Amino acid sequence: MPYPKNAAMKREMTMEIQIYSKPACVQCTATYRALDKQGLPYTVIDITAESGAQEEVEALGYRQLPVVVAGEDHWSGFRPDRIQALA
Repeated sequence: MPYPKNAAMKREMTMEIQIYSKPACVQCTATYRALDKQGLPYTVIDITAESGAQEEVEALGYRQLPVVVAGEDHWSGFRPDRIQALA
């Protein structure tokens, strides 16, 4: 019999987390720190340096940074509750 709970846990462990950010963004820094505290790896995408990144954020429906994309889930702003749920 398969173990769907274990499969879900394994899938979450390999989930890629991307943070759309920009320099001097206080909420972005708070998000990095919360992810670091939970031991979650992530990739930062600087929308001021990466071509097309601003358009990707807007395509998701956001105008505020940071924008966190974790698998199929995404949100805007510093959300410690959502980060805790990923851990």
